[in-house]
Amino acid sequence: MPYDGDPSFIEQTGYPLKKLYESLNKLPAKEIIVALDSCFSGAGGKSVIAKGARPLVMNLEQDIKLSKNMIVMSASSGDQISSTYEEKGHGLFTYFMLKGLKGEGDANGDGKIEIGELFSYIKPQVERIARKTYNNEQSPQLIAPIDLIKQKLTEK
Repeated sequence: MPYDGDPSFIEQTGYPLKKLYESLNKLPAKEIIVALDSCFSGAGGKSVIAKGARPLVMNLEQDIKLSKNMIVMSASSGDQISSTYEEKGHGLFTYFMLKGLKGEGDANGDGKIEIGELFSYIKPQVERIARKTYNNEQSPQLIAPIDLIKQKLTEK
């Protein structure tokens, strides 16, 4: 469900993640990184949701079929709401992902930002601001095939 989609008209305003992953799986890419600044709980579902919440009605863990070259970073776990960082004009997850990509996520200072470094930067930042500002639990998730994680670890 896009940010401006309507859960009451999901067929007309939504885009199935399954279809997105199927399309991405067809790409002749060495690596695909998907960043989803939305929640997967369906909390609020077809009812009125809190201002700034970013709903997506599904359960990521059960519905996702990753190819061997795909990594998914999501803004929250399956039972949480993802927040908009009003004062920064982005989703909370997106704001810290962009800061991380601009250099703050380069933990080892080598001038390259690996996905693990980026995620290690994003997760505690999002959790801290979600608790402090919104009194909300929001824990970003990193989902990748075990083979890809092992490959990344052996490349270092």
